[in-house]
Amino acid sequence: MSQPRVYPRSIMGVHVASAVSLCLSIILSCPQAAAEDVNYEQNIQPLLAEKCIACHGAVRQEAGLRLDHGKWIREGGDSGNILERNTGSDADPAQASILLERVSTDDASMRMPPEGEGLPLTAEQISWLSAWISAGAPSPEDEPMPVRPDEHWAFQPPEQVELADFQIDGHGQNATVASNPVDILLLAKLQAAGIRPLQAAEPRTRLRRLYYDLIGLPPTVQQQSAFEADPSPAAWLETVDRLLADPRYGERWARHWMDVWRYSDWDGYKDQVRGSQPHIWRWRDWIIESLNAGKGYDRMLTEMLAGDEIAPQDPDVLRATGFLARNYHHSNRNIWLDATVEHTAKAFLGLTINCAKCHDHKYDPINQEEYYAFRAIFEPHQIRVDRVPGEADTKKAGIPRAYDADLDAATYVFLGGDEKNPQQDHAIAPASPSILNLPFSVQEVTLPDAAAFPALRDFVQREEIHAAEQKLAQARSNALTMQGKESQPAQLELEIAEQQICVAEAELVSLRTRWSADKLLHAKRAPSTPQASLDAAKAAAVAAEQNERIQQAVLAVLQKQNALTTAEAALASVPSADPQATAESTPSETQRKAVEQAGKDLEQALAKLTEARKPLSEDASYRPVGEAFPKRSSGRRLALARWITDARNPLTARVAVNYIWMHHFGEPLVANVFDFGLRSAEPVHRELLDWLAVELMRHDWNLKHIHRLLVTSQAYQRASSSQPAEQMATAKQVDPDNRLLWRMPVRRLDAEVIRDSILFVADSLDSRLGGPEIDFHEGEKNYRRSIYFQHAYEKQMPMLVIFDAAAPNECYRRSQSIVPQQALALSNSQLALDQSRILASRMVSDLQAVADSPLEESRRFIQTAFEILLNRKCSPEEQQLCLRFLEQQAAMLGSATLSPSQDQENQHTAAAEDPNLRARANLVHTLMNHNDFVSLR
Repeated sequence: MSQPRVYPRSIMGVHVASAVSLCLSIILSCPQAAAEDVNYEQNIQPLLAEKCIACHGAVRQEAGLRLDHGKWIREGGDSGNILERNTGSDADPAQASILLERVSTDDASMRMPPEGEGLPLTAEQISWLSAWISAGAPSPEDEPMPVRPDEHWAFQPPEQVELADFQIDGHGQNATVASNPVDILLLAKLQAAGIRPLQAAEPRTRLRRLYYDLIGLPPTVQQQSAFEADPSPAAWLETVDRLLADPRYGERWARHWMDVWRYSDWDGYKDQVRGSQPHIWRWRDWIIESLNAGKGYDRMLTEMLAGDEIAPQDPDVLRATGFLARNYHHSNRNIWLDATVEHTAKAFLGLTINCAKCHDHKYDPINQEEYYAFRAIFEPHQIRVDRVPGEADTKKAGIPRAYDADLDAATYVFLGGDEKNPQQDHAIAPASPSILNLPFSVQEVTLPDAAAFPALRDFVQREEIHAAEQKLAQARSNALTMQGKESQPAQLELEIAEQQICVAEAELVSLRTRWSADKLLHAKRAPSTPQASLDAAKAAAVAAEQNERIQQAVLAVLQKQNALTTAEAALASVPSADPQATAESTPSETQRKAVEQAGKDLEQALAKLTEARKPLSEDASYRPVGEAFPKRSSGRRLALARWITDARNPLTARVAVNYIWMHHFGEPLVANVFDFGLRSAEPVHRELLDWLAVELMRHDWNLKHIHRLLVTSQAYQRASSSQPAEQMATAKQVDPDNRLLWRMPVRRLDAEVIRDSILFVADSLDSRLGGPEIDFHEGEKNYRRSIYFQHAYEKQMPMLVIFDAAAPNECYRRSQSIVPQQALALSNSQLALDQSRILASRMVSDLQAVADSPLEESRRFIQTAFEILLNRKCSPEEQQLCLRFLEQQAAMLGSATLSPSQDQENQHTAAAEDPNLRARANLVHTLMNHNDFVSLR
């Protein structure tokens, strides 16, 4: 742990007279704020929190001084009062304030905050402080006292308060009763604030919200009509359960969790992997499958951190450790481990442990040594790519997964966070942060034979032997074919064909013999198995491999002899040289060089044959059939996973339900989703957060249970606006930021959902699940869901980036920008143009058979377009506007000379030649650019 900073007493205010005049001149030269313009809660408290609390707050009180409460500021520290001195009754306290001197001096050794730990205060900030001190340093009488770090709300176990049905809206038989825990807890606060929440949204609006939230796609017209006809609670619950069972639920929510867990496909230069891993898409598929299967969040977390320790032979589980493989960094192991520490803590615990890498955490009770103790948990691990059935080349296919490569790897504190300055006299043991006071117990894991030596897996031997047998069969077939030729081949060519059979036979025997030896060497042997048996197997493998090398060398000699013979024949057939040609350019000279080279190649082949036939030494070894890995794993990551998912851990479930809430309600219950430390104030709805956290754990960490609870609440189904507007106006006066959730906020759809919706409404979306990542350049032409496209550094679909897709490096919470490029992207996207034409053609075809007149067909087309694209009916005003658009657009297109479309050769959907159909496609494209198409209300 780093030591508290010690200040000379002269700096703490005992001998500071020499600095007073300088500081006074600085203070007086600053623009002065009037005392009435400075507010403690708006100006002073945030300023001190930003600049001073790290050293003078709840975690540390250097020089005995705390600046996180008005009372303690006025009391001062070890050096006494920091706001004023006894300079006379008429003196302005600010002009003699030690606090003001320390923040305004030009002397870097005295100025606060210290150099390197924050920027100096600005002139305006100094002015605030001066005015506040001159006014007597007032603070609210009811200012809450900061709690001790161990009393921080997020470090206390969550509890479920007792609930009772909550009656709202009327009395007696007309009363509405809320029984959902979400509503009971929210309505209690709304009633206390005197706010009446909005009623439920229109059925189609609610249904659209539910579909997008659970599966990321809109409801069809038929589904909208069915729910509009029966919007009962039973029908709503049936729809919820159906969508939670839909495979598309896993795709939608996988993308949310992939943001948190920093999913990234591999990036690099050409074939060089610089970040993440090839085939990391298998982790993405594991996320989708796990969510669809209803796997508990605790189990998912455990598999991601330690799948190789709990299920070392299950490839489906091993995929989960892609969470660790994703952190791979080719150039620097420390960058790799730093990312692992930082994002494991942020994603699962909501703790910024990374802030303690260079020094003790400034705000949370985590010291520097605890950072490295957390790193020590991951120190032994490395990444490898396991072979999968059907493909021997792991560059083409494989499972990137974690394993412990070095159980003796030591962890040292880096002084100042500098990897070039490790404290190698003191190795750090693995441990969890002590603030949570939970046991952290590590036990080594003994791995099965096939986990330590993957070649022992049945399919590996089967495929390798089969490939060798196929090679032998092909060699025999080639020899028979050569012998059956009408033109008799040269004797040497026949010998080569026969020798290729010998090589294939030797390779097969060698492979089988080496496999037998490796099984004895790497598999657990019965105690009665004599050492002599192992020695004999090794000797047989060595001999078989030597014979393989001899046969390969003989084949090489024959091939080089044949090459020499061919070169000599070519030289003999060369005609006499042109007397005018130079010696170097004559054909005979060229052929003579070819003969010379062929002779040298033959000599080298004969030398290798001689070397291959030499007797082997007694300690000769053979080439193993696969790579061997440690037979034990440290168990550290499994211990961490169990510590994180311990029901007594107050953070894990809270962090998880906070993310789920955010994606259903637009705003999280805890604003900083990855920092639940001391800087995160107790949330307004802490009781609700805690109730949900306990509920998640009590129901086996089942995420679908939480989804069902949230989306069946009245709060989730509320309208985002109301008529008459008076109700909203009243609520806005009391709660303008909707912190009490009296209405549903309007949200923009995520980037991937916008693209997927364009395809879905035109019935073009390819619904296949899973598979390798797709080149991001194919986004306009390949109709798979967006989750399956490359997502990595410099490998993102431009359209998704424009609509604020997750940054691959870190995106715990997406931003929502409103920029002109978004409108341009939808207007100019070839994908949107193609799908608008496809949808319009299909609608016209469907409606022509049922419409009584062209006008009726146009009206039906407009209404259906609104229902398909915006999931609502159009208003009379909108219908009239669209009718005029269709009429005017068709007239304009009919009078214009339309150039032949080039779309066909560009593999795009051609624009229609019929002006009426083309106008309808234009209307569909316009509605794709409508705000309601990209928004949830």
